[in-house]
Amino acid sequence: MRKDRRESNNVEDRRSSTGGSGRGISMGTILMLAPLFKNLMRSKFGWAIIAIGVVAYMNGYNPLALLGVGGPVHSQPVDKVKDEKMAKFMKTVLADTEDVWREILPQYGLRYTDPTMVLYRGQTRSGCGHASAQMGPFYCPVDKKIYLDLGFFDELAKRHNAPGDFAQAYVLAHEIGHHVQDIQGTLDQVQKYKQQVRSEKKANALQVRVELQADCYSGVWAHHAQKRFNILEPGDIEEALNAASSIGDDVLQKQAQGYVRPDAFTHGTAAQRTAWFKRGFQSGDLRQCDTFSAK
Repeated sequence: MRKDRRESNNVEDRRSSTGGSGRGISMGTILMLAPLFKNLMRSKFGWAIIAIGVVAYMNGYNPLALLGVGGPVHSQPVDKVKDEKMAKFMKTVLADTEDVWREILPQYGLRYTDPTMVLYRGQTRSGCGHASAQMGPFYCPVDKKIYLDLGFFDELAKRHNAPGDFAQAYVLAHEIGHHVQDIQGTLDQVQKYKQQVRSEKKANALQVRVELQADCYSGVWAHHAQKRFNILEPGDIEEALNAASSIGDDVLQKQAQGYVRPDAFTHGTAAQRTAWFKRGFQSGDLRQCDTFSAK
């Protein structure tokens, strides 16, 4: 994907803050662990443990994660050069989504308002509650922000075998798709329906349709971004399709537990996700993304 173009300013970079790096310790956590520290300070061995923890903390690790507190322990320090390069790329993709949706959404009688992208590492706070690396990227309709731990892309490439810059662009475009749904009022309607139904199976099935529509919207964005900016390089669409396939519910469940439970799906199968992205990309038309009426 072509780079070195406009970068969006609608970004909160929390990677170096205590909350964003995954290394911050809240006052509540300190109070909770105070008895433990008090006991450790009674012996030389305890002081040694504290010293090791401090050194680990200063080098970017979270020793409290071993106790299930404060986020994951990083297996290795963050490559700051690579991290900054990725951040610049995601800002460029965000700018592309702004330019495309500002232009095409009024064609459907809606005004596009720019969301904010929050970049963080480890954990942070969102309008929808606690955000952590384990959750993956997500859109919060409460504060109109997209939360993105850049470590997710390492996971996408290594664990799910879905590398490539356009695979990363697809992930952000999918979350922007949720923002478009928010503008349309779709997310609010779905949330109200979920509160009315008591069946988890029905709620999950509805959420699948939400996610598949966001996949389709990401394809619509790619269609118009290519026409406007000529951003695509050979293999880019294949990267996006591979990413969509790699994080299908059936694939993830098979990897995690060895079998598939369709009633527990929340994002759709690999085949569904790739099919809806293709539909959006080929048509460039939001009206072709009505996943709620599709059988």
